[in-house]
Amino acid sequence: MISAFANTWKIPELRDRILFTLALIVIIRLGVHITLPGVDGAVIKAWLDSLQQADPTSPTGGITALLTVFSGGGLEQAGILALGIMPYISASIMVQLMTAVVPKLSRLAREDGGRQKINQYTRYITIGIALVQGFFVAKSLTDPGNIPYMQGIENFGKLVPNPTMTWMVLTVITIVAGCVLLLWIADQITERGIGNGASIIITVNIISALPGALIQAWKYFVTDDASPFRSIMMVVMIALLLIVIAGTISITQAQRRIAVQYAKRVVGRKQFGGQTQYLPLKVNYAGVMPIIFASAVLSLPPMMLQWFFAGQGWATRLYGELVGGGTWYYILGGIGIFLFSYFWVAMMFQPSQIAEDLKRNGGYIPGVRPGKPTADFLDFTMTRLTFAGAIFLTTLFILPVGVGALVGLPPGSLVLQFFGGTSLLIMVGVVLDVMRQVETQLLQKHYDGFLRKGKLKGRYDRLNQGSSAAPRTAIVYLWTVIAILIVVGITAYIYNRIH
Repeated sequence: MISAFANTWKIPELRDRILFTLALIVIIRLGVHITLPGVDGAVIKAWLDSLQQADPTSPTGGITALLTVFSGGGLEQAGILALGIMPYISASIMVQLMTAVVPKLSRLAREDGGRQKINQYTRYITIGIALVQGFFVAKSLTDPGNIPYMQGIENFGKLVPNPTMTWMVLTVITIVAGCVLLLWIADQITERGIGNGASIIITVNIISALPGALIQAWKYFVTDDASPFRSIMMVVMIALLLIVIAGTISITQAQRRIAVQYAKRVVGRKQFGGQTQYLPLKVNYAGVMPIIFASAVLSLPPMMLQWFFAGQGWATRLYGELVGGGTWYYILGGIGIFLFSYFWVAMMFQPSQIAEDLKRNGGYIPGVRPGKPTADFLDFTMTRLTFAGAIFLTTLFILPVGVGALVGLPPGSLVLQFFGGTSLLIMVGVVLDVMRQVETQLLQKHYDGFLRKGKLKGRYDRLNQGSSAAPRTAIVYLWTVIAILIVVGITAYIYNRIH
């Protein structure tokens, strides 16, 4: 595997793609820290400095953690990239569901050029969602005391000194422009970089919280209490993390391969068919979508509790558990994930269409009659696989509760975010996808892949062969600008520390 990583730099096109992707990632992270116009950055800095001294056992999970995952801290920084890529993810989910339900969109998706039109519709919906969410973000900045991810910031001063209507309009336009910029960067990464752009951005946002989690873990297990028990618990947590990652990779890669036999056909002097192929059915067919669905649905009750039951004790306690990642958040989320897994598979997996395509192409499953019996067989098989996948997703979602109970941390602690849920599943999926694309390039250039025997499971056509890597001159310019910005930032930091 080490030699495979070394060989990536021996292929010029692959090296250019990686450097281009890394340059855009740096630009994204710099953009997160650019504060919106009219927002007092000194208040945010004082509040963030206080958070560095916060108790590691304080709950920061639940819906707050989900917002942090998709914005990469942009919401907490009140930055121009505050919304992150979340509006596009929401629009993509809506369009996928509509494509499965609306016959007109379903026919359009199968036509030539239909996918391009659907992608265009997705971008229009993204702008609409960004406008609505941008308005609520701008509105909430005028009263940050009620924002779950900015608790306590009102103690450090007024976040927006002059919240006029002009400021509101300018802020909404800036937030929407930042979302559109991220969408364009994601397209550039997909076309000229490595990996899927939207997934790469989400993964980078998740990893951005890793240093803070490591610092909190060090303070809790080593600095605050030097007892041998806590040191042992830290070793146990590291071992558990490795086991959870290995298990997630195994389930993500797991497939049920259905043998498909094709009848022999003679066309002219050539013979076609007669060979056996396999139809792979993934155990975790729904991927991360059920977790995103359940988390999105759970974001509605806190708003309703604030609107209709403000001041009541039970509503306040339930609001705290849902926002901070309490017990009820994981109970309701686990039930929602299990149900949404079946819902997503029922919407996206079409056994009748697959059976019809097999029959049209002369293929059949040995021992199963073509047509409706094949569709029933695929539906029955997928139902059993979905049960296993739903159990896996539910277990992964509630796993931080068990780990937290073992080591003495609350379920919503930042330290536990990397032991399950959305963060871990997205990171594993994106890393595997990037490794598959890199391995494709290595095998095409006659280098060894990451595995000595066999190949990584999954699609190998995700790297667009029709598009070339970014020009080398553009890559040099990008890294030059980044170097200048880094030098200016370090100089400003040193100057502020001295004065």
